[in-house]
Amino acid sequence: MSEAARKEGREAALAALSALLGARLTTAAAIREAHGRDESWHAVAMPDAVAFAETTEEVAAIMRICAAHGLPVIPFGAGTSLEGHVSAVHGGLSLDLSRMDRIIEVNTADLDVRVEAGVTRKALNDYLRDTGLFFPIDPGANATLGGMAATRASGTNAVRYGTMRENVLALTAVMADGSIIRTGTRARKSSAGYDLTRLLIGSEGTLGIITELTLRLYGIPEAVRSGVVPFASIEGAVDAVIETIQSGLPVARIEILDPLSIRACNAYSKLTLAEVPTLFVEFHGTEASVAEQADRFGAIAAAHGGQQAEWASKPEDRTRLWEARHNAYYAALAFQPGKKGMVTDVCVPISRLAEAISGTLADLETSFLKAPIVGHVGDGNFHMLLLMDPSDPSDLAEATRIHDLMVARALSLGGTCTGEHGIGEGKIKFLEAEHGPGVGVMRAIKHALDPKGILNPGKIFG
Repeated sequence: MSEAARKEGREAALAALSALLGARLTTAAAIREAHGRDESWHAVAMPDAVAFAETTEEVAAIMRICAAHGLPVIPFGAGTSLEGHVSAVHGGLSLDLSRMDRIIEVNTADLDVRVEAGVTRKALNDYLRDTGLFFPIDPGANATLGGMAATRASGTNAVRYGTMRENVLALTAVMADGSIIRTGTRARKSSAGYDLTRLLIGSEGTLGIITELTLRLYGIPEAVRSGVVPFASIEGAVDAVIETIQSGLPVARIEILDPLSIRACNAYSKLTLAEVPTLFVEFHGTEASVAEQADRFGAIAAAHGGQQAEWASKPEDRTRLWEARHNAYYAALAFQPGKKGMVTDVCVPISRLAEAISGTLADLETSFLKAPIVGHVGDGNFHMLLLMDPSDPSDLAEATRIHDLMVARALSLGGTCTGEHGIGEGKIKFLEAEHGPGVGVMRAIKHALDPKGILNPGKIFG
């Protein structure tokens, strides 16, 4: 298609969308810029317009118009993704679902809830508080649940409660041609046909636009105990995690922060933690069980060079502790003002975790860049945040070098190039190395469901 034809199609699509949406379609530069960036270092790529949808039927009508005119559509939730997922690399329409924020029904007897895609995880848990239930997936950012499903998010609780893959029972999605499908049911298992729910989870808006979700819920535990345990070495901390998991201790969260991360968190969150490798850990259960679990974990930690744990049982103390962990990204950025964060993650079999982290730390010792490391080590997932200036060629080249070494090592250890951030535009080059001929199957699925290539183009495959 010629550039003139594309321009004509874009103008016709925007005219039809304006007639449908009125003031909820905007071409204001500031709003377009805000919708062309996420929390990553990737350059802003602005859409031609931003649409604010309010119902599934409206999303379907928008998609029919865009399909008719070949206009790209980029779903947008809260903009908290980390691999350039929401950038409009080919222009088009940013479809903002944040106004689709209804909590439709809570089924307390069956421990599930149906929500629209724009509901955030914090809003859901605030709503659920009086029911005695909660939704445990916690990636740190207050992301929308539709976005969390689209990127197959996980976070600090995944070691006990799993990821979005395990906690979405059913979906409503709008496909590239504007048709509406509903996948899955409220039943806890099924053998009926292809698992379209899992196909759409993690598809990053390239196969369909998620508009509703049915999610698993869990009972709020009677007691919660959180602790901080300093270690003499990274290897000792990781070995303590491995033994904890292998012993069957039902840990709810277990996170590692390297000394540089602790230094940044101390400054940003006004803490006074020792600047050494540190585990943040949490147990859920009864008062008796969490006390026993904390004692058992303390013994395991001590055997691997861990010092005396500092435990917090009061909600306000636990909240302060975990907020400091969740703010590690912003703490790192504040550590070197003016720098951006090339944040990346990998995941490896837990038995190879110490090797993966130690190798990355050795790479960093040869580098002029600073890069805090944090990790959801209970499931073998860790993150590195390379502090760099993307406009400085030497910074960018060095950050890319360290990043690529980290990913190559993870793949060589039987792991993945991303445990929870997704591919977006930032990790496209690693997909073939990880999946080989499987990428061809993925492309075939993409072409079958989106033959015009209008759903979030430039992501996953490029």
